[in-house]
Amino acid sequence: MSTFERSSEHEEAGRLLTAALREGPAHAYLFHGPPGVGKREVARTFARSLLGTDREFHADLYELDALGEMIRIDAIRELRRDLHMRPFEADRRVYLIQRAHLLNDDAADALLKDLEEPPPYAVIVLVADDLGPIPETIRSRCQLVPFRRLSERAVRELVDARVPQLADTERAALARVAAGRLDRLERVLDPSSRARREALLDAARGPYLDERFDPSEAAAVVVANAQARGAEAREIEEGRIAELELSARDAEQRVKRAARGAEREELLAQLEELAAWYRDLVAVAVGADDAAIHLDKLAELRADATRERILGAEGAAEAVRELWRELEELNLAPQLALEALFVRIARELAA
Repeated sequence: MSTFERSSEHEEAGRLLTAALREGPAHAYLFHGPPGVGKREVARTFARSLLGTDREFHADLYELDALGEMIRIDAIRELRRDLHMRPFEADRRVYLIQRAHLLNDDAADALLKDLEEPPPYAVIVLVADDLGPIPETIRSRCQLVPFRRLSERAVRELVDARVPQLADTERAALARVAAGRLDRLERVLDPSSRARREALLDAARGPYLDERFDPSEAAAVVVANAQARGAEAREIEEGRIAELELSARDAEQRVKRAARGAEREELLAQLEELAAWYRDLVAVAVGADDAAIHLDKLAELRADATRERILGAEGAAEAVRELWRELEELNLAPQLALEALFVRIARELAA
């Protein structure tokens, strides 16, 4: 059984990649699915398998990632120059383009030319969190390899192995809050992240428990949590690039990209958890305690959940989901958007 067939979490992806190793690869693949489910690691494993090596770095493996907020045409031009060099050690050369959803229009057009007529020895693997930004002309020239969020069972196994000292209910809650994503799991297992989670849930309860509730203060908690996560990512990235030979401009872009990406991801993750809290109020109010995500907070949920709050909690959860969608699509000022959100939540729960 191959490396890929052993993973029941990505069954179709495993089947496609196993067939590629057995029968010979296509000239281009597009791995797609939500972030944090292992696409990047599977892509690297696939590349090493195609090259017949266990080495992390190989002369015939070329990996490209975004510098800054997008992949620009200069990076694709550099890849194209390399693309027409014959293999050094293996029978083929493999090109990994991480976060291909960040290709700008010029870069996508440049890449398309080589997807139409690639050298016979080249395999190009694009890895994208979202198919939407990928032009149809590129999609149609790649074999699509789908990935999905991991099952709660698979995440729970990882939680049990990582933090066996925690109570069962807390481990179950962490697995649910991770929402099928390994990057989210790392976030909730981190001690500082868990402290931020406690602050977030206090803010979530404020609209119906605190008579002096201030929407701007609640919004500031969410923003501060996101900024703290961004600062941590900045520090980690600075450590990673210290040993790389990068120009000052490229190093600065990588650090800024890492900080902004982490900050945005933390903001969206907090909104997901806010929505889940208000959804849990509804579940517990109707007696469906086992359906709650915050299993480690059942005592608080049972104290807070009343039938009188069901409609308000449903409205609050929908308000959070609406803002999540808006922040995904629009460039909003987080503090102002969150203040407006908490004003609406307080109004829904008061009604």
